[in-house]
Amino acid sequence: MKPSSRPTKIKILGATACLIILMTAFIFNSLQNLSHEDYHSSNFLKFWVAGHMILTGQNPYDANQWYEEHLKVGATQVPDKIFLYLLPQAYFLVPLALIPISESFIIWGIISQAIIAATCFILLNQFIKSERNRLFLPLVFFLLFFGPIYLSLQVGSIGAIALAVLMVAVLMLERKKSFLAGIVLSILILKPSQGLPIIFLGGCWFLFKRDWKVIFGMGSGGLILLLSGLMVDPHWIQKFLNNSRVVSDRTLGLQSNIYGFAYLGCNKDIKCMGITGTIGLIILLVLGGYYLWRNREWLTTWEAIDIIVPLGFVSTIYLWSYDQLLYIFPIIWITAKLVERTKSYLIAFLFLLGLDILSFAALLALAKTHEDLLSISTTILILGMCLCLSGLKKEPPIDKPIPAA
Repeated sequence: MKPSSRPTKIKILGATACLIILMTAFIFNSLQNLSHEDYHSSNFLKFWVAGHMILTGQNPYDANQWYEEHLKVGATQVPDKIFLYLLPQAYFLVPLALIPISESFIIWGIISQAIIAATCFILLNQFIKSERNRLFLPLVFFLLFFGPIYLSLQVGSIGAIALAVLMVAVLMLERKKSFLAGIVLSILILKPSQGLPIIFLGGCWFLFKRDWKVIFGMGSGGLILLLSGLMVDPHWIQKFLNNSRVVSDRTLGLQSNIYGFAYLGCNKDIKCMGITGTIGLIILLVLGGYYLWRNREWLTTWEAIDIIVPLGFVSTIYLWSYDQLLYIFPIIWITAKLVERTKSYLIAFLFLLGLDILSFAALLALAKTHEDLLSISTTILILGMCLCLSGLKKEPPIDKPIPAA
């Protein structure tokens, strides 16, 4: 036996064991979620129905068709008159509808967890190999108990799509494929309440970095999505705006964003909320843009995303805690940096444990009160840690390419 063959076999066995552990956990978790989650009244149902309607040549923005398709699959209630998201979103949901809804729920849960694990593995490749190997498995399990991810998997949310989009865009940017990265990033607009602030601050970042190809790519991608929706329903934009207004009105003051807190601070006065919320929104976006501009020479793309994502969550009118799934980006960065700075895994794991406890407390409050205000604590902790650890830099680094997985 050659001297180098034994370490190679150990690596292969270790990787295989890791994959088996993760897949077993993912399958078990998805089956558990199905056992106590009524998908007939969950978020997943609307996504499956939207994909099914596109697959069968129907229009998810037709109120009658939307209602009838929900009844056909045994929905107990149909709170939305039409599909809640932008019409082109439904194209991405067609694969979910290729199999029956219960099996689709399980498979999507497994895929979502696999996307989370893949994101961890790819991002950790920027750090020392020994640190990556020791952090990967425990980090994935800590993330599965992070409140927003836990809730997202339970209700069948499609937040993992946005996570995959952001991850693919980062990989393309690291490989200097700026135009393609811009097209991919434009997909985030399919959930405008989340995508618009991220794309705005991201656009500022690329403007400061003079990466015009990304901006042109985002514009091109947005135009493609717009036209694809017009092919199904020429009036889809107005229908979306009308439906969004109804949904936003019934959730005012329940979510941990600038307008939610403005609504409560104004004693539920809509006019006051509109003025103070918009002023707060402008202040947050200006501060975020200023931070990115001032630190443009030494922030990496990943570090810029770490700031953009939590600011984007607060700077909107409609997002729930499960939309914090994108916080995976700053969480991984904070964890790895804590190990790198302290030369110890204890502080990093204590941070992850504290984050899980804090997010679960917010989740319990949401379950009891149906108000999501406490999830602002997660945003504050993560954003504060990112700013603190970024401020400890002593020299301006250059973006390091993420090694191929």
